[in-house]
This record gives sequence, structure tokens and C-alpha cells, in this order.
Amino acid sequence: MGSTENCLPRSKGKVLLTGGTGFIASHVLDCLLDHGFDVVVTVRSEEKGQRLVKSIDEALGKQVSFVVVEDIAKEGAFDNVLQSAPPFDYVVHTASPYQLHWDDPVKHCLDPAIKGTTGILKSVHAYAPTVKRVIITSSSAAVLNPPNHPKAYDESSWCDVTWEQAMDPQNTYKASKKFAEQAAWSFLTTHSPSFTLATINNTYTFGPIPRSLASLTTLNTSNHRIRDLVQGRMRDGIHPTAPVFTFVDVRDVALAHVRAMTVPEAGGKRFYVVGGFFSNPRLAGIVRRRFPELEEKLPAREEAEGKDDFPEDHWAFDNSRSREVLGLKYRGLEESVADTVESILRFEGSGKDGN
Repeated sequence: MGSTENCLPRSKGKVLLTGGTGFIASHVLDCLLDHGFDVVVTVRSEEKGQRLVKSIDEALGKQVSFVVVEDIAKEGAFDNVLQSAPPFDYVVHTASPYQLHWDDPVKHCLDPAIKGTTGILKSVHAYAPTVKRVIITSSSAAVLNPPNHPKAYDESSWCDVTWEQAMDPQNTYKASKKFAEQAAWSFLTTHSPSFTLATINNTYTFGPIPRSLASLTTLNTSNHRIRDLVQGRMRDGIHPTAPVFTFVDVRDVALAHVRAMTVPEAGGKRFYVVGGFFSNPRLAGIVRRRFPELEEKLPAREEAEGKDDFPEDHWAFDNSRSREVLGLKYRGLEESVADTVESILRFEGSGKDGN
């Protein structure tokens, strides 16, 4: 081996990361690279893959490559990807459909979520015996059970939505997360694969926008409310916060994925990943304090400060498993919001957004 090669840092392993251009996945990618892993990212198109790779720091470029998987619900969609040399050590599956309206709940949401999850587990089991652990991005939607909230939620909690109720578009997304996650745990019981599994059930996720984002119109849904404050869309009246009043920073979610992948005790566990509470008036207050130059775009001070709609009887959350097993130390709301706003302002100032 040449002297130059002797100087190269040894990779901590090779990771397959699905849905690589998504908000959470983009931060998981950064976290994996920071921890010294080589990463193969799946994307839905060549154009998205090229944009992602170009956004990576040149010094880290050799650690990242991409493959196109157009339809994750297709039988055997991941078979060829997982027959890799050198082989994979870990899989992080973040790819799952999300939108607010579904023309066909089964075809457009439930099937891709459930079949995409079981499909990748089948492929790992059949073609990637070196994989030690699979991490699946689930959601707090699979945990929460409105309107019948307990006093506190933790990893033992499951949404009780039924398949029949999932046909109502209002219930489709949370049903897809519940059924996909349950299908994953069922796969382990049925097939007894050589890999272990962990799931990340994160709540509304704020944080800096991805480097490879093409437009603020495609920003992740949780960040929309912060974007709308920055762009003056709440100037004439602050939007209601409901239905979700819990948040977590995306960088904490990313670290949760990487720790769940590498900490031995994390195998076989769900992790309810939530950092704290928020409301839209509280978001507006933070933006006003930290970015006085945006004052003219924000709702009137009395509108934001006098109408905090956070419920007095809101349920509690127990995130102790994520803190104790994964060692997470959650960022506060102010830091998360301020960093998000800064990233949006940088993006707007870069001239990248054609909208």
C-alpha cells in the first residue's frame, strides 16, 4: 500500500441511506460523514443525485455516491443496490411519502410506505448479510393518539388508526407511518434476520434547510411556519398552531439516527425523539428578538405575544430513552428557530430560489 493511502482515514463502515434528498436524510448524511462513514444515497432521479453530490464539501466528496431508485414500492427495488462491493454495514431508511392530500391513499401513500419498508428489509435479508443494523425513520404520528391523549407519551404508545380510517385523507399519513413501522417489527419476528432494527419516531422537525434544496416551496412541512414568518405570510394574522405543539431540531434527529445505528443497546428499540414545546406566537417572538430587521414582515407584537394558543392542559412527553440510550442533549427552541431563519435568509440571498 502506498504512503498516500496510509494517510487516508479508515472508514467506520458503509451505509445505505434512502430518500437522500429529503430534509431529515440530508442532515443524517452530514452526521454520517462527520462520524467517518462512507454513504451511498438513494434518490428518485439522476438530477436530484447530481445536485446532492455537488452540495457536498469537496473534501468529503469521495465518501458519497448515489443510486437512482425511482419507485421504492416496486418489488425488489433495492435488490441491486444492496448487492454491493464493498458490502454495506448499515442501512438507514428515511424514504416515505408525505403530503396533505391523496387522490389514492393506498397507491400514493400506504403502499409506498409499507412496501418500501418491508421491501428494503427483504432485500437486506436476502442480499446483504453483512448489514448489522437497519434504522427506520418512523414518526410521532405512529405514537400519538388524538383526541384521546394519555397524560404522557413514550415508546410504548401507538396510534390506534385503522385501515378503514386510513382511507380518509386526514388519517392517511399517520396510518402509513403506523402500518409501515409495525410491518418492520413484524418482519423481524417472522424472518429472524441477522440484522437488528431500531426506529426513530420524531415529532415536528425544525432546523436548517438542506444544502441541496432547489426551492423554498419544497421545504419540509414543519419548517413552513418559520418560512412563512420570514416571508411575511403571517403579517396580517398569526396562523393557528394546532394540531402539533411539540418540536425537535433536525440535527438532533440526525444524531439520533447515527447513534441508534452504532450504540449496541439501541437494537430492538423505538425512540420517541422530541425536544420540547412550541407555538406559532412563540416562534414569532423568537424571530422578532433575534432578527429585528424582519419586524415589518412579522405579525403585530400584541398579536403574537397576546394570543399564545398553547393549551394549558397539553399532554407531556417522556424522551428519557433517547437521552439515556442515545445520549441525546436536545437543542432548545430559540437555537433551532434562529438557525432555521438564518439558513432561509442565506438561501434567499443566494439567488438559488426561482420562485
